[in-house]
Amino acid sequence: MERDRLVHIVDEVPGLDDRTALTMVLVLDGFLDAGNAAARAAQHLIDLSDGPVVATFDVDQLHDYRARRPPMTFARDHYTGYDAPRLVVRLLRDTGGTPYLLLHGPEPDNRWEAFCRAVREVVERLGVTRVVGIGSVPMAVPHTRPIALTPHANDPSLLTSDSPWRGELRIPSSAQALLELRLGEWGHPALGFVAHVPHYLAQMDYPLAAAALLEQVEIAGRLTIDLSGLRAEADDRDAEIAAYLADNSEVAEVVAALERQYDAFERAEESGQSLLAADQPLPTGEEIGRQFEQFLAGLDGPEETDQEGRG
Repeated sequence: MERDRLVHIVDEVPGLDDRTALTMVLVLDGFLDAGNAAARAAQHLIDLSDGPVVATFDVDQLHDYRARRPPMTFARDHYTGYDAPRLVVRLLRDTGGTPYLLLHGPEPDNRWEAFCRAVREVVERLGVTRVVGIGSVPMAVPHTRPIALTPHANDPSLLTSDSPWRGELRIPSSAQALLELRLGEWGHPALGFVAHVPHYLAQMDYPLAAAALLEQVEIAGRLTIDLSGLRAEADDRDAEIAAYLADNSEVAEVVAALERQYDAFERAEESGQSLLAADQPLPTGEEIGRQFEQFLAGLDGPEETDQEGRG
C-alpha cells in the first residue's frame, strides 16, 4: 500500500533526463561520524548548492525516537518548535554546474533491508550510476600526520587507492555498509571512504577530515567541489590545537608519543618488518581522554557562566 512506502520520489526532476552519469553521495549521521566529519562534509555541500529535495524517506518507520530523541524548544510555559529528523535526497550541482544527488540524514535504527530496497528504488528511478558513501572512525593516530582513509567498494575496479588493511576484520555493521553490499548484489556500483580521525578529537568538529573525505568524493564522483571554506576552518582548528599544546606540555607529550608510534609503524610498513615498535608504547585512549578533557571543553563547550544559585 502507498502509505507503507518508505520513500516518496518526485515525479519529474528537471535536468536529469539526458544524463549518462549521475553520482549520489551518501552520508548517514550517527555511527560512522567521528569528528562530525561526514555530517560536516554534507552540510558543506548543501551550503555550496542548496538544491531541491527530490526524494523523502518515511523516518517514522526507520527512527528509534527513544534512543535518539529529537530536540524541541520550550519557551517559558509552552512548546514552540520540534526538530523532526529528516532523511532526504537533494539535487545539488558542483562548481562546474554538474548535477549530483546527496542522500543525507540519520542512519536508520531499524528496517535496514527495507531501507536498502528503498534506496535501490531511488537509484533506478533517478538513473544513479554511482553511489559514493563517506564516514569517519576514531583511530589512535596523531593530528599532526596526514589524514588516512580506508577505501572500499562493491566492485574492485571502482577503488581509487589501496586499503591500509590486510586480511579480514570483524566489525560492527551499519546501514551504510549494508547498502553498499546490497547495491553490489543488485548490479549498482557503490564505493566509499572512511577517514581516520584522532580519537582524542573524535568528540569535536574536525573539518580537516571532512575536507579529506570530499577530496575523495571529487575523484570518485567525477565532481568539482570548492573546499576553500572547509580548509580555512581546518586551519583555524589546527591553530587552536597548536596553541593549546604549546601551553600544556603534558598533553603535548601524549601527542608526541603518538607521533613516535605512528612514525615507527610507517617505517616498519616500508621495510616489511614488524608493524609494532617494541620501544614505543602507545598511550591508551583513557590516558589521552583525561589529558584532553579540558581541551575539548575549552574549544567546543559553552561559555563559562555563574553557577551560584540566586534565591
